[in-house]
Amino acid sequence: MCSRFQLKTPSDEIASFFAIEDCPDWTPQTEIRPTDLAMVIVDPNQAVLMPFGLPAPWDAKKPILNARAETLEEKATFSPLLEQRCLIPASCYFEWRETETGKRKNLITLKEGLFAFAGLTDGRHFAIVTCAPAPEIARIHNRMPVILTATGRQAWLMKNQPFGEVQHLLRPIDGNCLDAKEEALAPPAQGDLFT
Repeated sequence: MCSRFQLKTPSDEIASFFAIEDCPDWTPQTEIRPTDLAMVIVDPNQAVLMPFGLPAPWDAKKPILNARAETLEEKATFSPLLEQRCLIPASCYFEWRETETGKRKNLITLKEGLFAFAGLTDGRHFAIVTCAPAPEIARIHNRMPVILTATGRQAWLMKNQPFGEVQHLLRPIDGNCLDAKEEALAPPAQGDLFT
């Protein structure tokens, strides 16, 4: 699951990296949460700002954040959006690892820097497509967002490509290119030092 991510890159660098001509102003964000506005690339030359999460017909308070790659065609929520593909630029995403003492937050980055998730949009909101994890982060969580290569990004945005022709892109990124940093445990409160 991917429910929080970061994009701390300014607009001009995003536009340059993804070769976007029409890019909105973006204030770098250290943590984008559900319902927050995020940068979304809707075609090869245009990015817009959209809220993170598709409205859920069954629960107005809990948007749909992720779409499982393996079941996109089967789900009524996602099957109408398969030709409305988008990219979500990011500089990292966050995932929580379960431990005996609780959840530990991990910051996961692509070693090369800026990247993009595969996404689906209804034209006003977006969700991130997820897949099985790459081997180097499987110890953290059993899912990860689909991170597309430059060639994959180009193909994912091609509106004349039916979903069946780009479905193969929805897999873990390979090449041992992800890096994870886990937050250190907070030190005990002063009153707990001798208990």
